[in-house]
Amino acid sequence: MRKVKIFDASLEQFIASLEKVTIAKVFHTIDLLETFGHRLGLPHSKKISSSLYELRVRGAQEVRICYTFHSSKVILLHGFIKKSQKTPSREINVALSKLKRLDNV
Repeated sequence: MRKVKIFDASLEQFIASLEKVTIAKVFHTIDLLETFGHRLGLPHSKKISSSLYELRVRGAQEVRICYTFHSSKVILLHGFIKKSQKTPSREINVALSKLKRLDNV
């Protein structure tokens, strides 16, 4: 069981802005991540780079939340609604810049 932390208020606001059904799915998927950690795989989680993963929430709104494992915690970095087949590089770049800030703390 790993503790899940939200990196900043922008992610909290993003989650709060979603449809109620989607918010419930997001929290359910976060619970799975908390329970299974590194063992959580597709369809719920996918590795993007060496230290960056995406939490995948399916439904009317396709939500992705980028996260990382950092000193025995799971840090949720950045969320967005996926509109295309490929994850937009700007969304990955936002998550990577937050990851860098996390490493500098």
